[in-house]
Amino acid sequence: VILIAVTLICIVPVWYVLCVSLSSREAVNAGQVALWPVGFNLLSYKKIMGETAFFGSFLVSIKRVLLGTGISMVCILMAAFPLSRTKKQFPKRDIFMWIFVFCMLFNGGTVPWYITMKNYNLMDNIFGLVLGTGLQVFNVILAVNFFKNLPVELEEAAWVDGATTMQSIRKIVSPLMFPGICVVFIYTFSGSWGNFFIPYILLSSADKQPAAVLLYQFFGQHGSISYGPLAAFSVIYALPSIILYILSQNYMSKGFTMSGAAKG
Repeated sequence: VILIAVTLICIVPVWYVLCVSLSSREAVNAGQVALWPVGFNLLSYKKIMGETAFFGSFLVSIKRVLLGTGISMVCILMAAFPLSRTKKQFPKRDIFMWIFVFCMLFNGGTVPWYITMKNYNLMDNIFGLVLGTGLQVFNVILAVNFFKNLPVELEEAAWVDGATTMQSIRKIVSPLMFPGICVVFIYTFSGSWGNFFIPYILLSSADKQPAAVLLYQFFGQHGSISYGPLAAFSVIYALPSIILYILSQNYMSKGFTMSGAAKG
């Protein structure tokens, strides 16, 4: 019963937004839409797709996600693997782990971060969006826990057979870690796709704004809000994340329940 209630709490708001996006403007303004579209039509979607900046903003978001997720995954996995080794293999492990945790709990603040990005000429640049969140410490710690579940004996057996560290990572660790990597990938993708603050601060050119900022600019800075197009934009913006979650559901379940590589 509790799980059903939690599920409804999560689904009903999303369903309501979908109903608003498919309803007539008069019905939405009159507050007649509840859990079913009133005056069914696709005018809100036509209006959104008719905006010249709509497709450009989504293209920027896709570029940002592809570059950002790729760079972040490389940084996260390269940082997580040595941190998951024993003190004998990596004597300074605890020092580096505490540095990561400290940076996660106590960041430098918005103003120093902004000055740093400006000094590196990353303002109004897509690489500012990518490198500004290149290494999420939470995802590093998550990947460390996944790597710790892999028996060290598997790597030692590969080393005895003559494999290098990179070969053992590529041919043994990565395949066994694939469900865990998928979980980290989902979190990294979601953080990059849904981030609003960084592009809003760094970007000034209208043609470089991702979809998250465009959504705010279209409907968040005007006195009167068109709720139908707003809901339609929100539905379209949420689709990539929803589709990705559905396609990777099995991998995420395996990743969260990983108990060791020996079972693989």
